[in-house]
Amino acid sequence: MHNANLTRRRIINVIALSLSYIFAIFGVLVLIFIIGAVLYKGLQHFGLHLFINDDLGPRDPASGLRAAIVGQIILAIGASIISIPIGLLAGTFLREYCKNQKVLNIVRMCGDLLNSMPTIIIATFIYAIIVVPTHGFSGYAGILALSIIMIPIVLKTTDDMLSLVPDNLKEAAMALGASRYKMITQIVYRAARNGLLTGILLAFCRVSGESAPLLFTASNSQILTFNPVNPMPSLSIWMYNFATNPEHIYQTLGWNAAFLLTAFILIVNIGTRLLIAKKK
Repeated sequence: MHNANLTRRRIINVIALSLSYIFAIFGVLVLIFIIGAVLYKGLQHFGLHLFINDDLGPRDPASGLRAAIVGQIILAIGASIISIPIGLLAGTFLREYCKNQKVLNIVRMCGDLLNSMPTIIIATFIYAIIVVPTHGFSGYAGILALSIIMIPIVLKTTDDMLSLVPDNLKEAAMALGASRYKMITQIVYRAARNGLLTGILLAFCRVSGESAPLLFTASNSQILTFNPVNPMPSLSIWMYNFATNPEHIYQTLGWNAAFLLTAFILIVNIGTRLLIAKKK
């Protein structure tokens, strides 16, 4: 009886391990396949013209993505300027200052709901309160939509990372006469900086690839502009439009845009890990 139970457990263990390996390999293969397809298609006709030229028409092989690249950078940086301080300070308030458990639960629940909300709903909300009253799309509307997506990510990351800082480290700083402000900025933030930096950069990557919020806010502009008052082009929107276009040149540009977005996200992720490893 004992041997039968032992044999059954070993069989179950082997099956569970085998399934774990299979699913892990499957996940890696899917990622490799996606990256391989983007590299294969995205590097076709890849060159300097992508960065110095705009859309020159479906018959011109020198058409580029300059306007979309500039617009994507402006939108992502603008959203970061708004959302990072708000998310960081809100997360710090929840972890270090707020003592009311009901308030904590409500704010955290709202943050989780906002984080899991479909981005198209956020886009529709911004469209209703910004685009419709102003009678036009704009980069500011796109920045605001991306900020709303980014804030709960930074807030959640800050709340979680600050919770990992040992209490005795905080108590030691307070015992030495440090104010709560100095304790947080010079001790807590430094102790949690790797996690905070990772969360902020991941949130930045998240909004850098969003397309649905920009369809309803920044619009599908083809014109290079540095003024967020105007409709703002973006790589994610151009990628969608070009990928569904019957013209071969536009389809190639769509793959080029996909490659640029993928390469950017990979570089940021790898760079973050290297920076954290160096600081350790």
